Amino acid sequence: MKKYQDYNPRKKEITPLKEAFEELLQAYRLKDRFNEKKIAGSWGELMGKSIASRTTSVYAKDKKLFVKLSSGPIKKELMMNKSKVLQIIEDKFGKGAIEDITFL
Repeated sequence: MKKYQDYNPRKKEITPLKEAFEELLQAYRLKDRFNEKKIAGSWGELMGKSIASRTTSVYAKDKKLFVKLSSGPIKKELMMNKSKVLQIIEDKFGKGAIEDITFL
């Protein structure tokens, strides 16, 4: 019985919750989906109140962000500044989180 007493599959050192959560996302290969959900959820914070109020839905799939807008002029403005929007997302969430944006 003594040889089983020392066996413990858990790590012995203390890990911060953020690191443990990141390791969990890596282990189950969920990091990309988690980032997509975070980006879609923070669209209003990233773009501001005026754009957020004219956005009807935001969702992400396969590193592509889909944004449905109710205002034609704002849609055109965002399409012209697509690279700037991608840069804002990249600054906040890191490179490669979103590769393309489609405005609907």
